[in-house]
Amino acid sequence: MARGVTIIAIGDKHDSHVEQAIAMYETRLGNILPIHWRLLPYSKHQGDASRREESAAILRAITSEQFVILLDERGVHFSSEDFSRHLMNKIDVGFSLVFVVGGAYGVDKTVHDRANVTMALSTLVFPHQLVRLILVEQLYRAQMIHSNHPYHHK
Repeated sequence: MARGVTIIAIGDKHDSHVEQAIAMYETRLGNILPIHWRLLPYSKHQGDASRREESAAILRAITSEQFVILLDERGVHFSSEDFSRHLMNKIDVGFSLVFVVGGAYGVDKTVHDRANVTMALSTLVFPHQLVRLILVEQLYRAQMIHSNHPYHHK
């Protein structure tokens, strides 16, 4: 199985102000840990109706074989080293990894129930475009930790 991760995110293409930074990390990762994006449209509804519609779209984009990591500020907190170990262990044993970034109203219980792990990038709430960038940088950092590269140092 090819190494890499899929990121499913609600919303349009990357904003121009984050596109360049995301592209930089994706280029650095190259074929080592390719990133595959699946951008799903925003719901035209609001509140619970939006959350239900977007959650259903997310679930349709996930296969039963994929290991799903849902990003949510109420999720588990990993250190960079722990995240690297967790991520690379899953990839090394052949899991197909999917990260999910929900929409403005979050995701409903069905997506939480499907997720294998619910992970927090921070207790702070970030704009969804910024979450994309932070996630890609953390994937890059995880790969650098895994390969003992000095990018991540203490």
